[in-house]
Amino acid sequence: VQLVESGGGLVQPGGSLRLSCTVSGFTFSMYPMNWDRQAPGKEREPVATIGSAGVSIVYADSVKGRFTISRDNAKNTVYLQMNNLKPEDTAVYYCLTNYMGVNYWGQGTQVTVSS
Repeated sequence: VQLVESGGGLVQPGGSLRLSCTVSGFTFSMYPMNWDRQAPGKEREPVATIGSAGVSIVYADSVKGRFTISRDNAKNTVYLQMNNLKPEDTAVYYCLTNYMGVNYWGQGTQVTVSS
């Protein structure tokens, strides 16, 4: 199982980024996918979850109305569109899934929101 995130970077407050996570090693279309983040000095926190069919979606209160999670099962990829970014969104963002009872996540991608 492999998850590879991309799309992070430095952006000014109010800006946007789209993160991608491409997976391999399991039947992507059958499993929910998640985005978590970890800010410096803080514990990892969930950001968004999307069901296998892309219909069931849950967001953390802190990102509701600003972030959108989506998936393309044909491309084995899950996305996180982040709009109106704030300095407090600065973190390493990870995609993860639970496959056969084991949690798998990628190496993470750094998002820095700063002027």
